[in-house]
Amino acid sequence: MEYAVGRTGRVVAARLFEGEDLHECVERIATAEKINSAAVFITGGVRAANIVVGPKQEEPAVVGEFRDFLGPGEVLGVGTIYCDGAEPKLHMHTAIGKAEEVTVGCARDGTKTFLTLEVTIIEIEGLDAERRFDEKTGLNLLRFGRGQLGC
Repeated sequence: MEYAVGRTGRVVAARLFEGEDLHECVERIATAEKINSAAVFITGGVRAANIVVGPKQEEPAVVGEFRDFLGPGEVLGVGTIYCDGAEPKLHMHTAIGKAEEVTVGCARDGTKTFLTLEVTIIEIEGLDAERRFDEKTGLNLLRFGRGQLGC
């Protein structure tokens, strides 16, 4: 395990409109507001999403198992923003469903809003954290302590 300690900074509340892309909007806010580390919460409607529901394979590198959700439906999600290269990137896990169909997993780019999606971003100040490529898994994983704050 590794960890770092930060403190709560600004809180941003946003409303996404019909058809807007979750990742694009949250990352645009993070870039505009210079938010490099944050916790993110979402609740509302989703029209479509591409979701990683677990690994299809683990070796030699992790390969995701994907599911498409075609709504409209409801969503509840928890995620983070950390620098991934030169830009802040959203990593969001969600429960998305409609009636008896429920999918839980990592929502990817292309998650589109149905009617409205409420987003709360809680900035974490003072963290030296970023996502870096991990040779073993083939994924960009959260790491701490490079001696620089920000993207």
